[in-house]
Amino acid sequence: MSERDVDAELVARVQRGERQAFDLLVLKYQRKIIRLLSRMVRDPSEVEDVAQEAFIKAYRALPQFRGESAFYTWLYRIAINTGRNWLASNSRRPSAPNAYENEDGETFNETDNLTDNNTPESAMASREIAETVNKSIEDLPEDLRTAIVLREIEGMSYEDIATTMNCPIGTVRSRIFRAREAIAAKLRPVLGGNGDTRW
Repeated sequence: MSERDVDAELVARVQRGERQAFDLLVLKYQRKIIRLLSRMVRDPSEVEDVAQEAFIKAYRALPQFRGESAFYTWLYRIAINTGRNWLASNSRRPSAPNAYENEDGETFNETDNLTDNNTPESAMASREIAETVNKSIEDLPEDLRTAIVLREIEGMSYEDIATTMNCPIGTVRSRIFRAREAIAAKLRPVLGGNGDTRW
């Protein structure tokens, strides 16, 4: 039984009135949703509240869920929209990284994982690269940042990203390409490459 089939069965159980089945979906996707939202919201004290709001919205909307897309794709779209609404209502985009990124290992702050050569110089270089990548992602416009995070961190397919972001697949490819180019442009000086080097 595939993950999609497992999710479909749990959704069907929720739609039949089994509240505990939704608890299983929350347990399965909570960390991923928090990690996704932490890239948008950036305020550790707010991320869990926004995630909880996303799950509440998903629960309320589940009676209308027809399974035309995978449950997690549908859930990610709700989470992204909830995060956008939070940003709009707070009229801000905080930039401080938070604990969820480090806890989930989705940033490159642990230099031991980047190199086998444990010299102080290599550790410093690895940290500089990691900080540059993280800052580059943070500085991307929201649509590019969301697309690259869903692809490179969440490992979603282009089709699922298109469904999640409610845009054509060509737009997803373009956003990911532009995000990669922006990150590469900021990495080139750190890596000592010339302007022609591709990342």
